Amino acid sequence: MQKALSVIMLLMVGMGSAQAAEKMQITRNGEQKAITGSDKVFTGISIVSPLVSPNEHSNVSAANVTFAPGARSAWHTHPAGQFLVVSDGTGYVQQWGEPKQVIKAGDVIWTPPGVKHWHGATESTSMTHMAIQQRVEGKNVVWGEKVSDEQYNQ
Repeated sequence: MQKALSVIMLLMVGMGSAQAAEKMQITRNGEQKAITGSDKVFTGISIVSPLVSPNEHSNVSAANVTFAPGARSAWHTHPAGQFLVVSDGTGYVQQWGEPKQVIKAGDVIWTPPGVKHWHGATESTSMTHMAIQQRVEGKNVVWGEKVSDEQYNQ
């Protein structure tokens, strides 16, 4: 959890400062609706729970994503990179052209801008991570093709 807080603090540096007259905003647990990940960009069952949306002072967005066993994202890139903070379970992450790697609760993954990759659960366990990224020209992700079963099982 300490790693997650450190990552969030790093992202907040340089986001711009709000006017002193503005007030804090609190989004209460349950106010943002979780959605099932689209089958256009996910294989298997995934639940996306929004946490942070960009506003006039910050381009940062974040969500918790829970993958059922065998579920995974499609190949994709992020124009400003992405942090993943694994909070529960065991999963995989893979950069294009590299072997997939096992990730576990407590791991923090940084994917640089434009690096093609995917992430998801293992065959037998679920995995939840917080995905944190910034928008560039209104986009925080560029989706590619789905990860094939052959690619997933390598």
